[in-house]
Amino acid sequence: MTDLEIIYEDNHLIAINKPNGILVHTDETGDTSLEEILKEYIREKYQKPGNVFLQSCHRLDRPVSGALIFAKTSKGKERMSQLFADRKVDKTYLALVAKFPDPAEGDLENWILKDRARNVVEVVKGEKKGAVKARTIYKTLGKVGKFFLVRLNPVTGKSHQLRVHMRFIGSPIAGDVKYGGLSINDPSTLLLHCRRMEFIHPIQKVPIVLIAGVPKFALWDKHRREITALEASE
Repeated sequence: MTDLEIIYEDNHLIAINKPNGILVHTDETGDTSLEEILKEYIREKYQKPGNVFLQSCHRLDRPVSGALIFAKTSKGKERMSQLFADRKVDKTYLALVAKFPDPAEGDLENWILKDRARNVVEVVKGEKKGAVKARTIYKTLGKVGKFFLVRLNPVTGKSHQLRVHMRFIGSPIAGDVKYGGLSINDPSTLLLHCRRMEFIHPIQKVPIVLIAGVPKFALWDKHRREITALEASE
């Protein structure tokens, strides 16, 4: 097993701090996925022969890092996925951007439309066929090095929502060249991190708080102290 950081585990769920650049599910590239790695981890840890049940309950884009939840049972999968569908999981992301957001904080709600052929999402005026409503609350926390740290709370969970919303306000996420972000010379990484998730456990009915540590990727790691200080000052 690669050196994955497990931040929570019980009989039904397992959560990791996903590194940048790793696939969640196996695809046509044939690259090793987190699903495969975690199945092998469960096989070894619990000495389970044969097939192991493991399915992701939500998704993070390949270049995004942070808290990611998998289900170890079908019951866990069904109920955790329902929490996400019902918007009962509070999510907090951190992003580094090269341009100070204007305004510095806000509540964005608009229609976004995905071009599946190009795998690109755009904000559209008014309701169009295929468009979905997306809402993100954001706040600029301060400056870290040459970047600005922005906290993002997605109320909805649409494809590329945070990425397109940051472009919409003129502050695309660093590394996200698809949406106009500053190139960081690493196509497998963009500086967007799922920092925290809070929910009521769908089976145990107790509050769960998942916190994914600041990524080890250099552009995050060199500002670790500044980032945690800005978070603590809130």
